[in-house]
Amino acid sequence: MTTQLKVYDESAVKALCSSRANEKKAWQAMSLLDTHVDVQQALVDAAEFGMRYVLLGICEDIGPKANLGNSGASEAWPAFLCKFLNQPHNQFIATQKVLLLGEVHVDDLMAQSNQLNNKSPEQLQQLRLLCQQLDERVESVLNLIFKAGLEPIVIGGGHNNCLGIIRALSSSQHTPVNAINFDPHADFRECEGRHSGNGFRYAYNEKLLNNYHVIGLHEQKNNQAIIDAMTQANFTFDSYQSLKVKRDITLTQSIDKAINGFDSLPLGIEVDLDSITFMPVSAYTCCGFSVSDTEHFIYKAASNRNAKYLHLCEASPSQHPNGPEIGAAHVGQVISALVNSYLLAKESECSFK
Repeated sequence: MTTQLKVYDESAVKALCSSRANEKKAWQAMSLLDTHVDVQQALVDAAEFGMRYVLLGICEDIGPKANLGNSGASEAWPAFLCKFLNQPHNQFIATQKVLLLGEVHVDDLMAQSNQLNNKSPEQLQQLRLLCQQLDERVESVLNLIFKAGLEPIVIGGGHNNCLGIIRALSSSQHTPVNAINFDPHADFRECEGRHSGNGFRYAYNEKLLNNYHVIGLHEQKNNQAIIDAMTQANFTFDSYQSLKVKRDITLTQSIDKAINGFDSLPLGIEVDLDSITFMPVSAYTCCGFSVSDTEHFIYKAASNRNAKYLHLCEASPSQHPNGPEIGAAHVGQVISALVNSYLLAKESECSFK
């Protein structure tokens, strides 16, 4: 099972880290896993020593390409690390409770996918089979984290990875789960083979998804079959048009309504970076939400005591109009801000217990 995971040691991150006199950086407060101990036991030990959150990367773009989309989501994780590890550690951020675990092993799957053209029906099917293999790897790694009682913050790759996360959470808790998704797409396409556009549909068909709500669903970016399937499943959404065009409801009201509609089952927080205006992502948009809107969504959702993970996906630095280097800086800064919002909410929740 641990062969599906690249566990980071100091040498894996040293080149990403900077130092400054009289300033403690986030990387200096965080922990790495003991690579000389069984991974499952090491995670249990980490939880006992006060770790609460686990950073995990998924450097793949198989799912988006299998959904007839663009490449580049594989680049989000290293872009994030360069920014997050080097931010200051102070009283406002609980990086001392963060374990930098590593990344899901996908090198072999990516090598195969890079030889495939999603415009060919036969090769598209091969991409979807690779995505299915990826699901199994994500699930196996997430199982280790949830079984140790830790909260994963999963970064990078396509939204296809929601399925592996939901499978693992449901298995570890022995119950179906709820999910709230900040996303212009419902990702509820038919089960036509695995890709980034149908993870929640597969989770529903496998009876793993009890309740599901999408905030910011764009009315012109989801076909009627998707809307009908959501309705038949009794799943709900507040559209981008309701929130930002007609202004029928505020973002805060939308989040509160959704959270209050959930029962006490475990909750997954999902954010597709496609929801953010001008963000370098797999599906670029000019009509979306601000970074601060997204921070607020995460803060409000993570304040719910049933929230068990954060999944940030689809960012693609190479899709930035000014090039991949600027795109990496953009992606790294935004994802770091979103992770900080999650940690802020979780630690605020602890202070009120």
